[in-house]
Amino acid sequence: MAKNILIAGATGLIGQELVAQLQAKGHQVSILVRKPTQKAGVKVFLWDVDQQQIDKDAFNGIDTVINLAGEGIADKPWSQQRKQQIIDSRVKSTELLFKAIKETNAPVETYLSASGVGYYGDRADEVLDEESLPGNDFLAECCILWEKAADQGIALGIRVVKLRTGIVLSEKGGALATMEKPVKNFVGAALGTGKQWMPWIHMDDLVNIYLKAIEDTLLFDAYNATAPSPVTNTTFTKALAKALHRPVWPVNVPKFVLKLILGEMSILPLISNNTSAQKILNTGFQFRYLTLENALTAIYEQRK
Repeated sequence: MAKNILIAGATGLIGQELVAQLQAKGHQVSILVRKPTQKAGVKVFLWDVDQQQIDKDAFNGIDTVINLAGEGIADKPWSQQRKQQIIDSRVKSTELLFKAIKETNAPVETYLSASGVGYYGDRADEVLDEESLPGNDFLAECCILWEKAADQGIALGIRVVKLRTGIVLSEKGGALATMEKPVKNFVGAALGTGKQWMPWIHMDDLVNIYLKAIEDTLLFDAYNATAPSPVTNTTFTKALAKALHRPVWPVNVPKFVLKLILGEMSILPLISNNTSAQKILNTGFQFRYLTLENALTAIYEQRK
């Protein structure tokens, strides 16, 4: 059955792909944007999270809301001001959406929220499922507040699904574009100990998880949106180098060097999240890309 879906953060890498797939499946899609734009077959409405302003006409007939909005985690250095912007962009956008839902009495049945595996913090080799305790660093704090804001929908009788996403691999850029640069330039090397776990997911599988979360009303609460086979940083680096036909340096980049370059943001490539995908698998979801090698091969073949 076709849904009437409103998406915030639809102009990002994930949002653009999700809009295309939703349209292909016959759903009616509306998007919230900060600046006027046009997109074929899509209704466009304006909002301003900082000013807590939103076009309430966006909620006419909407039964599903998807919130992908949020400042880029790795776009700028983590000053205290920047960290607050990262949190506010997620929490305040969520608060604005629910405020508008209540004020318009919109018939929203489902609310999907992006989240991140950063929820768990740096956990070494511990296998992390959705019942695992959260971490206590900045990324964990951000995800905890993000998910808590999304849970406001439960009191409104809305089905809330939170997708804790890992590293999204796409032929169109994103994290992979950053990670492949040193490898392409013949300076690829594992980072830190290289033993940290990297939960990854191919873009196609991530979009399909969103589609399932929209259509399957039995899905509720948090799910790890990561492939069933996380790999260590060393393994990831070697697989990426193989896909790009490049060598890997035998010496790892030391942790202190990354801290000098990135400051507190050095946690991003050094954090270890050995996530389990069992909960989403238990729903009957089938991944298209079960191994990193297959995912990378598909991506680089598409780029040719």
